[in-house]
Amino acid sequence: MSTLTEWRVPPANQPRASDYGFDLDRALGSVVGLHALIPPDAFSAETLGTERAGNGVVIDDGLVLTIGYLITEAETVWLHRADGRVVEGHALGFDSETGFGLVQALGRLDIAPLPLGSSAATRIGDRVVVGGAGGRTRSVASQIVAKQEFAGYWEYLLDEAIFTCPAHPNWGGTALLNERGELIGIGSLQLERERDGKAEHVNMNVPIDLLKPILEDLRKFGRVNKPARPWLGLYSTEIDNRVVVIGISANGPAARAELKTGDVILGVDGDKVTSQTAFYKKMWALGAAGVDVPLTVHHEGVTFDVTVTSTDRFKLLKAPKLH
Repeated sequence: MSTLTEWRVPPANQPRASDYGFDLDRALGSVVGLHALIPPDAFSAETLGTERAGNGVVIDDGLVLTIGYLITEAETVWLHRADGRVVEGHALGFDSETGFGLVQALGRLDIAPLPLGSSAATRIGDRVVVGGAGGRTRSVASQIVAKQEFAGYWEYLLDEAIFTCPAHPNWGGTALLNERGELIGIGSLQLERERDGKAEHVNMNVPIDLLKPILEDLRKFGRVNKPARPWLGLYSTEIDNRVVVIGISANGPAARAELKTGDVILGVDGDKVTSQTAFYKKMWALGAAGVDVPLTVHHEGVTFDVTVTSTDRFKLLKAPKLH
């Protein structure tokens, strides 16, 4: 077990209790530090590492919500309270569609849970707090600057992610709080955008409304109890209205079909695709994991058709030792 790194948010970006109509310190006390250890032979170890650290938010007695990539395939999880006490946890559930992860504390946390708010009710311009473990000095007074679609290179799509600025420097699993002190999202990524000719960092947050329909499934089964989406195991980006493969997951369906970095995905099942969003939606509409996905691919001047047999990405992940 290691201690989390000491650092502070610049004072100008820290939230001030007098600016909010709720008990800021009590709300931020529901955010814990999270440290996870992953076996070196885990499927996600190569891309996400074997030691991961971030934040989590207590949403029920001993139940901690975080961003799933921190705990995927974790064999050991430690939860760090603000007073320095550390409690062991268990990686309880992960949902690849939303990105949420759940941790169950195996000892008493003695931390009041944060109430869940409505992410749908938020508006661009709303003041928010991006809460990190450690209280005000590790939290950011921020603002919602966009609510829009987000397509991730790892076969991931949110219809309406919440983007905030200034960005939190330790964003993974942070608590996004509205002006009532309610949890409206979980921190996932830091991205860069251009504004007035200058680059600035923003955080992408997963809206809390996506958790509500799946929470009980995650608690009971460790995943959502429905057929999984087809997964190909390729990483892509969008360049000039083209979907370009930038990486292939080892031992995944795309690797078995001999797709290569640099391939351009022109179509899915005979339909032209010019964006990651169109690519993902067309692929997922074909059926559940295991379905054949016909692709039209362009590589080094040659266009060809190839059928990739999709899979359930969970089959490649190490399962938790207990549930």
